Parts: sequence; C-alpha cells; structure tokens
Amino acid sequence: MDLSKILSITGKSGLFKLISKGNNSFIVESLTDGKRFPAFSSDGVANLENISIFTEGDDVTLESVFVSMFKKENGEKCNVSLSDGAALKAYFAEVLPEYDRERVYVSNIKKVVAWYNQLIDHKLIDLEEKKTEETAE
Repeated sequence: MDLSKILSITGKSGLFKLISKGNNSFIVESLTDGKRFPAFSSDGVANLENISIFTEGDDVTLESVFVSMFKKENGEKCNVSLSDGAALKAYFAEVLPEYDRERVYVSNIKKVVAWYNQLIDHKLIDLEEKKTEETAE
C-alpha cells in the first residue's frame, strides 16, 4: 500500500491521486470522478502517508489503521453507518482500541472510514505488497 501519492485537500470531498508536481502546485486526479485539476500548497493539501491518529501512547499512522480495518473487514468495504456517531466510535474502538477518545472526533473517524472505503473501491490497499516489503528487510 503506497499512500505517498494519495492526497486529501481541505474543502474538497474524497481523495486525490498525485499526478505531477510543479513549483508551487500539484496536478491531482480525483479518485471519485477521474477529473484532473491543479491544487496549490495553500489549498491545504495533506498526504495520507503523513497523517496519524492520536492514541493514549504514541500516535499511529493512518496506514496502520487501514491495515487493521482491512484485516477486520477481510478486505471488504466497511459497512458502518457514517451518520451514526455511536456506531462509528464503537467500530473505531474495535479497530484501534487505544485511540484518544478526547482528541479523535466523530468527524475524524467518519473521514477515515470514508477514505478506507474509497481506497478499497480503487484497490489501493494491498497487504501482499506490505508482506513483500517486510520480507525483503
């Protein structure tokens, strides 16, 4: 799973694939509809590889959370209701029991679940790739 080329952009729903970089901009492609457009650093572009989740101990990378979700769901999409805050919290507690319940909001959990489902739809979560990397080390 390579999250280094998957981006989130503040104010835009869904995820985006990095196509190319310019001096102060990026060309991105929406995973939702495939449309390409420029995004600028000032747009609040975040690389999924650099996002982590607050826990009671050390923060956990988003990739680790996705791997845990993938294992729990047996490689399928997550079916928890995005409109049910209690269900989202309960689901996230199963996936990441030590998450910081005061600093991780329902809106954060909702994004993680939506992103996971979008990555599954586009077959961008692959545990076999991860196993190959670990074996090589």
